[in-house]
Amino acid sequence: MARMMEGKVVVVTGAGGGIGREIALAMTADGARVVVNDIGTSTSGEGQDAGPAQTVVREIRDAGGEAVASTDSVAEAASASRIIECALDNFGRIDGVVNNAGILRDRFFHKMGLDEWDAVIKVHLYGSYYMSRAAATHFKEQESGAFVHMTSTSGLIGNLGQANYSAAKLGLVALSKSIALDMQKFNVRSNCIAPFAWSRMIGSIPTDTPEQQARVAKIQQMTPNKIAPLAVYLLSDAAAAVNAQVFAVRNNEIFVMSQPRLLRSVHRGEGWTPAHIAEHAMPALQSSFVPMERSADVFCWDPV
Repeated sequence: MARMMEGKVVVVTGAGGGIGREIALAMTADGARVVVNDIGTSTSGEGQDAGPAQTVVREIRDAGGEAVASTDSVAEAASASRIIECALDNFGRIDGVVNNAGILRDRFFHKMGLDEWDAVIKVHLYGSYYMSRAAATHFKEQESGAFVHMTSTSGLIGNLGQANYSAAKLGLVALSKSIALDMQKFNVRSNCIAPFAWSRMIGSIPTDTPEQQARVAKIQQMTPNKIAPLAVYLLSDAAAAVNAQVFAVRNNEIFVMSQPRLLRSVHRGEGWTPAHIAEHAMPALQSSFVPMERSADVFCWDPV
């Protein structure tokens, strides 16, 4: 059976461990040549170490695959462009980008500092934009290409203490949709995955209470290698008809997630006053209000 990624060149950011590593390994196992990008920082974005990317490259080469390491940062336009250039210089083309790089700086909103906000937005949202924009010119010229962006149910649904992360991850959904709409005429696709998996970033979740301990124990059952098959599929030609979608992967489950659409409407021919809104509009709309749930409230059953 032909390998799904044969002949393709893919960049995977944040590929020095966890989900990114598994995606990089899966891409090469299915025939892709891969740029393994990771600057080797801590989960909060501090420090730098070329080791993780080089280690994954060695794993890939030892298994008979082709890969090169990149330690440039996604958080600046120039360095993100160098990551795409790395693919072109080493393999002569670029066919897919997996925007997986990320950091966490969790803090309740009323305590969050500007540096904590900026750092997370810069890596997740700006980083994905910079990477996608750098690849877009090449995708347009060759009239082919695909993006996979890692979003999160923290943004799609909600979570405590993650305003920076949630804002970036929901922004990524809008970015992906815009890319898909703007570039579909060039046969370029863009989709999102919200992964449930134990990783280095998730490992920073506090375990100070029994509730937190139970949540982490549940997540630890979901290994990063469960995410990789969907990422490989979405970058392959087999997914030619899949565009502008948001998926979630939770152990052996794959979900397609809803995107904002109207739920209910009210109309008043004479127009609305604040009093009429209070008396009529809100009572009529209230049954369709979205509840104040967190991700764990929605995905409340044990992973299967």
